[in-house]
Amino acid sequence: MQAKQVEELIIAGLANARVEVESDDGSHFTALVVAAEFDGLGKIQRHQLVYGTLGVLVGREIHALSIRAHSPEEWVALQAAQRG
Repeated sequence: MQAKQVEELIIAGLANARVEVESDDGSHFTALVVAAEFDGLGKIQRHQLVYGTLGVLVGREIHALSIRAHSPEEWVALQAAQRG
């Protein structure tokens, strides 16, 4: 499975999300997901939302998925902190 396919599935399930997915081998993926749907949710709930967009692919075509999930406000704050 291609990283772009995973990215498109996440975007389809979380409208208006910023999504970046990478993979070196087509079965282990890292994803950055910035979505308003994450506001007020904990880490587990955020990951569950992302996994829900991928359905049965997780554990089959997607053997591993590392997720960084942020609300838009958190993402802006992280970017500002990195700049200095």
